[in-house]
Amino acid sequence: MTGFLIIVILLLILFGGTYLLARFRRPGVQEFRDQVPGDLVPLKMGTTHVTRHGPEDGPVMVCIHGLSTPSYVFDPLLPYLTDMGYRVITYDHFGRGHSDRVMGRQNATFFLRHLDQLLEAEGITGKVTLMGYSMGGAIASAFAARSPERVEALVLLAPAGLEFNISPLANFTRKAPLLGDWLQEVFGARVFLSTYADPPYTDPAARDIVARMCQEVGKSGTLAAMLSSARGILAEDQSATHRAIAAAGLPVLAIWGTEDGAIPISAMGRLAQVNRKAMQVELEGADHGLPYTHPASVAEAIEDNL
Repeated sequence: MTGFLIIVILLLILFGGTYLLARFRRPGVQEFRDQVPGDLVPLKMGTTHVTRHGPEDGPVMVCIHGLSTPSYVFDPLLPYLTDMGYRVITYDHFGRGHSDRVMGRQNATFFLRHLDQLLEAEGITGKVTLMGYSMGGAIASAFAARSPERVEALVLLAPAGLEFNISPLANFTRKAPLLGDWLQEVFGARVFLSTYADPPYTDPAARDIVARMCQEVGKSGTLAAMLSSARGILAEDQSATHRAIAAAGLPVLAIWGTEDGAIPISAMGRLAQVNRKAMQVELEGADHGLPYTHPASVAEAIEDNL
């Protein structure tokens, strides 16, 4: 029995040590804040990185990014949106970009509380157009279903919440407490970097965003936040959410990539089943990076349908 306990203790030391080493050897978010674009806004939940673009008196569009790429994922779209007259606000989720690393299960309640506090801090009391990309689409949809009176329209770019392709390793990591956390911290960055080692893009702006994405997983707390979201809002089916949006009569535009490996094009059919009034556009040849690989096509779809 004594030998067994010694082995258990040694394993705990080994696993715990590698976990702590993997997590805390990474630089903290404060080390990247010396040249932050926009502002660092103190909210009740924590400091949030916010940027604002376009005419101050324009209709407000809040852009909500996804699981792994902070708000700069919308940079290629910004000139098109501001040319349409929108006052565009982007922000980083907690655990990404320049925002604080905040404890807590990142479920719909977590993200809606963050968005509520952001809108209050920005003094936005009227209706807004929400653009949600990937996981951000799930957040925007949850907000619209809960507070339809505050939403002018909903733009969903490859939105999560209906179908989501996940690798066996990521699925195991999501479902396994403790061991999943260890795997995420020790091997998560390596797996992520191997996935995006050779992006199939020739456009320099798209390649730059992918390169910045890969740098993100090197920041302390980023991988933990991604895992918390995978266990939280990304594990939630939003069929009822979209039925509520349909019942509220909100204008919805969903834009999908036909070659998307993360959010398959079949999710388009599921959205049609739960919200027959939703306008839907397919971007031929686009993968999951459509906001930065096909910004002109995304902008055209918005202009044509809203």
